[in-house]
Formats: sequence, structure tokens, C-alpha cells
Amino acid sequence: MTSAAPVISDITYHELLDDPYPIFRRVRDMASAVFVAPANLTLVTRFDDIVRIERDPVTYSSDNPASLVNKVMGPTFMRKDGAEHAAGRKAIEPSFRAGTIKEHWTPRFAEICERLIDSISESGEADLFTALAAPMASLSLMEMIGFKEMPWQTLALWSQSLIDGAGNYARNAEIERKAIEAGAGIDAAIEAVLDEHRAHANPSILSSMVHADPPMSIEEIRANIKVIIGGGLNEPRDAILTLTLGLLQNAAQRDSVLAKPELWSNAFEEAVRWISPIGMYPRRVTRETDLSGVVLPEGLQIGLCVGAANRDDRRFNDPDIFDISRPRQSHLAFGAGAHFCAGTWVSRQTVGKIVAPMLFERLRNLHLREDAPPLIRGWVFRGPVSLPVRWNA
Repeated sequence: MTSAAPVISDITYHELLDDPYPIFRRVRDMASAVFVAPANLTLVTRFDDIVRIERDPVTYSSDNPASLVNKVMGPTFMRKDGAEHAAGRKAIEPSFRAGTIKEHWTPRFAEICERLIDSISESGEADLFTALAAPMASLSLMEMIGFKEMPWQTLALWSQSLIDGAGNYARNAEIERKAIEAGAGIDAAIEAVLDEHRAHANPSILSSMVHADPPMSIEEIRANIKVIIGGGLNEPRDAILTLTLGLLQNAAQRDSVLAKPELWSNAFEEAVRWISPIGMYPRRVTRETDLSGVVLPEGLQIGLCVGAANRDDRRFNDPDIFDISRPRQSHLAFGAGAHFCAGTWVSRQTVGKIVAPMLFERLRNLHLREDAPPLIRGWVFRGPVSLPVRWNA
């Protein structure tokens, strides 16, 4: 029997930010699609439903003029389908090739990580958000994009402002203002280096864009660099922290990974399933359709909650538990279908093969601080915003 999407209105937006998982569980158990009033959005939270949607871009389109991503970043290739999306992906592909990652980016990222850990190794304690994860993600992305050197905090602020704006379903005016201000800063940073990249081809993303065939227009470059900054900084940052947190809370699993380095890959995939850094993204329903018993009207914007789907107990046993020994199953932390995240392999390399192994190798007896517990927030984007730790200096 089909019906309209039910409504949940007895929760607050802050509850979503603090701990969305009980709400996600309630939505999953209620229906395939539920309008969650504080988010002002119809959410899809079941794993199989999201996979079905991603396999049908004709009915569930990424091209959505009402998308908040379009509002704060411009018309990015992430909000396009078919040939337009493929052209945008192709324009940045040279920077993300396996050989380029291995030969060009990996040595640079390892050098950045080594330098950051050197700077804190003698202190014996730090908040890994500001001491390692945020600067690592910011400095690495700054280099990949091809920006001039700037304080890591600048790019981190731009990224946070953009993702706050892209997730501003509560329509907060101050969040919108900061997102627009960040966009203007990014436009200026692009302008400062674009002629140099046109004159000298290199592995950077901006160089790939201007040397694409055909080259991206300046409007496309601006919008797509913004979407790369929005997702390309917070995702590895939060994955570093989530993987570290998962291992620090599970001593036996930490010891297994340290004894068998080949398990780092398992640990990374489990971390981004457990707490998915990019937890939700939108789609637009192009024609009235039935989604597992719920009628979705034409024009409806829906939110694909992959952070919820990755804890769907119809697919994963004990989904709320971090467990690197669980049977290998595909997850949705990097999306699916044509929009599968272009930066997946960079993240796997940076987080699972460089930063996390180096962190546990260099900082002996790394452990959480009992007097300062970690803090995790968000639902559209989710991850630790504070991870205080100590070690033997």
C-alpha cells in the first residue's frame, strides 16, 4: 500500500546535530521516506532505497536549482547529471589518477604529516582536531588545488563556512552570510594563481581544469573549487579523527592493526561507515514515483542520508559498533553510482596509509583523556570536533 511521506515534528534541530542516530533509526523504521520538520527536508535513510535512487538518475536528479549547494557555491558538477556531470569529472580526473596520487601526492602528504607530528611530539598532549587533522587536511588540499601558500586556518574556515551553508536547512542568516563571504575569498584565491596554472601545466586541480578539453569556464572553476573545498577538507579531516577515535576506544582492535598493518584498510573503511563524514546529500524527484510504499511527488527535494544507511541494521550487524573485523561489505560513505566521490582514493591513501599509521607509530601510548572526552557533532556532515589525547613524550 502506498501513502504520502509521514512527518516527524517532535524533535529539535539541535538533537539532529548532537546525536542523529536515534532519529535515523526512527525514520528507517517508520517509512522509506519521512519529512523531518526541523530539517525542513524529506529524508531517505534505508541502504537499499538509497542504492535504488542512485541507480535511477532520471527519476532522482542531482540537477536541483533549489539545492543549498547551488546557492552557496554555484552550479557545480556535483549537482549535474549525465554528460554535464561526466565532463566536470573528466576535467579534474588527471589530478586524481592512481599514478599521480602514488608518485606526486603521497610523498607531499607524508611530508606534511611528518612535519605536523614533529611539531607536537614533545608536548605529550593535544587536541588532534586542531593539532593534526584540520591542518593536515587543509594543507594537503591547498596543495592539491594549487593555491598559493596561506595559513591552514583560512582554508579550514572557508570549508566549514561552505559546508555549514550547504547544510543550512534551518535557514540561519548568519550561516548564509559566512558562506557567501567564504565564497568571495575563494574566488580571490583562484584569481591569484590562475594565470600561473595556465602558463605551466602541473598535477594540481586548477591546472587540470584550465588545461581540460574544453577548458572549464571561470564560473565553472569557481563553483567546482568551492565544492571540492567543502567536501575535500572536512572528509579526510573527520575520517582521521573518527578512525583514531575508533581505535582508541577499542584497545584490542588497535593492537590488531598495529600488529598487522594490512588491516589499516579495513579500519579506514569501518571508520567512515561508522561515522560517515558526509552524511547527507540531496536529490530532486523529477516525476511522481513510489519509493518502497511512499509516494514522492514531482519536484520534491529529498535528502539521501548515507550516514543513516551506513548504520542500517537490515544490512550491517550491530551497526552502531566500530568493528574492523566485520565482514567486508560495501558502504555509502563515498556515495554511489556516477556521483561516487572523486577523492575516495586520495582519502584512503592519506588517512589509512599515511596519517593514522604514522600517528600511532610516532606517539607512544596514545590514549584518550579521561578528563576531556571527545565531542562529535553534525548530521549533514558529522565528525569529532574535539579529540583531546595524551601520549608518552
